[in-house]
Amino acid sequence: MLTLLKPEVILTHESDLDGLFAGLLLQRLAKKLFGEHIRVEAYHYNQWKLRDLREKSAWVTDFAFDSRLDKSDWLVIDHHVTNSTAKNARFIHDISKSAGTLCYELCCQHGLATPALDRLAHLNNVADLFLTEDADFTIANDYAGLVKNYSFWNLHALIDGDVEKLLDHPLLEVVAVKRRVEDPLGYAWSHKHLRSISQEVGYVDNIVGNTNLIVHHLLERGATSHTVLVTLFRRANCIFASFRSRNGDALKTAEKFQGGGHANAAGATLPKSVRSIEDGLDYLELMLNPRSPAAEDTLNSMDALLSGLNLGKK
Repeated sequence: MLTLLKPEVILTHESDLDGLFAGLLLQRLAKKLFGEHIRVEAYHYNQWKLRDLREKSAWVTDFAFDSRLDKSDWLVIDHHVTNSTAKNARFIHDISKSAGTLCYELCCQHGLATPALDRLAHLNNVADLFLTEDADFTIANDYAGLVKNYSFWNLHALIDGDVEKLLDHPLLEVVAVKRRVEDPLGYAWSHKHLRSISQEVGYVDNIVGNTNLIVHHLLERGATSHTVLVTLFRRANCIFASFRSRNGDALKTAEKFQGGGHANAAGATLPKSVRSIEDGLDYLELMLNPRSPAAEDTLNSMDALLSGLNLGKK
């Protein structure tokens, strides 16, 4: 059994159910081992890359391993593809399992398994790995929709940090009704309004329904020739781009914008100078298409204009 050192902090991904589930499991494990309530901090990808990793010891989950995490007395539990090798950190890694599953397996080794957590671990794994052939695929995505609809910290507050309270939560009824009513309407509308960003990337505008499932169905049904589909939405004061594919190109595209994620499901926060969805579309088109002198001039002008506007708002 792996010997674990007490962390100063537990760091996890803020954008989805996997990050919430994994982070709360590690918090429970730390309480069992050390008798202390270790704080959880959650970040989106771009915020995470800017965070100063100042702690002597930490547990990190649901973030891709890289050289800056390779620190003595650090534990990293993750399932994203990585080219880095752990020389100092303790690294638990398996791309065939969700981060939540890996954390739960560690919890089980220390006697924390329960039937409720068994069920949640399975549903989280199906949703996060998008296991479309699993019998629980639909309900698993309803669980994932809890975080998408109500956000990480709001949901955390609602369940008071007790992850078992997610099981059969009343809000799942709301998510299920939204799926049955909104998704067919959203699919039809989004299909009609697909916009080409580049030869490989198409933009999916969505006004109703589960965006992830709508994009999945567009790709699965061959509704577009684009191999990557992107959606844009506002998160706090930033515009976030979510990329989806079936051939591994989503991550490659996200990395062009300093983002990350899985091979077929990745995301990135666009520069702060991008203030609106339309600005985001212009930025994506300029960055993803071969550069011409005209495109360079347009990009420089847009950046200068938006930077000036931002300065004026301070």
